[in-house]
Amino acid sequence: MRLSRKLVLASVAVTPWILVAAFGQDGVGILRLPSNPYHYADADQHYPPYFTSPNVPGSVALADNTPADNRITNDGATLGRVLFYDRRLSRNYTMYCGECHKQSHGFSDPDRFSHGLYGGLTTRHAMGITNSRYYQNGRFFWDERAPSLEDQVLQPIQNTVEMDMTLPEVVTRLQATTFYPKLFKSAFGTPDITADRISKALAQFVRSMVSYRSKFDSAFDSNGLAHFQQTLTAQEFLGLRLFQPVPGFPNISRGCAACHTATSQIGTHAQNNGLDLNTPDGGRFKTPSLRNIATRAPYMHDGRFATLMDVVNFYDHGVQNNPFLDPLLRDPNTGLPRRLNMTQQEKDALVAFLNTLTDPTFLTDVRFSDPFVFPVRTKPHP
Repeated sequence: MRLSRKLVLASVAVTPWILVAAFGQDGVGILRLPSNPYHYADADQHYPPYFTSPNVPGSVALADNTPADNRITNDGATLGRVLFYDRRLSRNYTMYCGECHKQSHGFSDPDRFSHGLYGGLTTRHAMGITNSRYYQNGRFFWDERAPSLEDQVLQPIQNTVEMDMTLPEVVTRLQATTFYPKLFKSAFGTPDITADRISKALAQFVRSMVSYRSKFDSAFDSNGLAHFQQTLTAQEFLGLRLFQPVPGFPNISRGCAACHTATSQIGTHAQNNGLDLNTPDGGRFKTPSLRNIATRAPYMHDGRFATLMDVVNFYDHGVQNNPFLDPLLRDPNTGLPRRLNMTQQEKDALVAFLNTLTDPTFLTDVRFSDPFVFPVRTKPHP
C-alpha cells in the first residue's frame, strides 16, 4: 500500500507539530511525534505518595523492578512507544506489540487468545501490562519464564506465531529508516541500533504505563490518607471492605488483598489459584495488578472467564483442591479450598469495587497511544 505525496504533504500541513512523516512500501504508516517528547521520566510525574514513598502505608515503591541501568527517560520511552506500535517488527509488516496489548483494554486483548501474523493463535491470553514495573521479583509472562522485562519484550518479536522475526533482521529494518537513528541517538547518545537498545527502550515505555488516577485513587489525600467512605458509593465501599480490611470498621474481608497487595493491588509471586484439579507442572501463574481490571476481560491465563462476576463466583465456591494450591486459598481448619459463601449482594458489591480501579485518563493518555497514522487502518488478521 502506497500513500500519495499529496496526502503526505497535506498531513504535514495540517499538523505542524509532526516531527516525523514516514511511509514506505511496507505500509507501516505515517509516524507522528511532538517536537518535544512527552513526559515519561519519574522526575516529570506527579505520582501519589503511595507510589513513590516507601514510608507511606500500602506503598508500592519497594516493588519497583526498574534496573539501575535502564531508568525511564523521556527520549527512551518515546523510542519505546514507536517500537511498541511499529509493524516493522513483524515479518510481514502486519503485527506489533499494541495489537495484542490494546490501550483501551488496559493493554490486554479482548480476544481470549491473540491472533499472530499468519492467523495462528497464541496459547495464552495477553496479560494486561498496566503497572508492570511494580512486581518485585521482576519476572514476566504468566509462567514467569522471562527473568526481566528487558528480556520479555524481545520474545514476542522472535516468536514464530506472533511476529516471526530475528533480532538481526529487526535491526537491519530499523537502520534502513531515516528516523530511527535519530530516535536512538536522542535516547542513548549515539545513533547505533542494537537489540539491547531495542530491549531497553521497549522496557522503558512499558514501565512508564503507571495507572494512578482511578476513582479508588481519588480517595487518598496529599498525605496518602484514605477517605474511602466519603469517595465511594455505599455498594463500592462494601466491596472494598470485602476486598480488604478497612481500619475503623468491623473486618468482613474475604482475603482478596492477601494476593492483590498494596494500593496498586499487585501480586508478589506466581501462585496456583486452583483453576484446575490436576496441574502436573504446578499450575503457578503470575498475578498482574488489578488496575483497569474491568477493561481486561476475558480473565485468567487462558481467558476462561468472560466477566468479573465469573471470577468472583470462582473464588467464592469454585477453587479446586489442587495439590499445588496456594496456602492462602486453603481453609486453615480443614485444609480444603476456602469457600467465601458470599451473598449475591456481596458479590455485586465486590464487582462494583473492582470497577473503581478503572483509570479513564490512563486508557486514553496520548503518551501511550499509537503514533502511527494510516489512511485506512485494517486489522492484520481475519
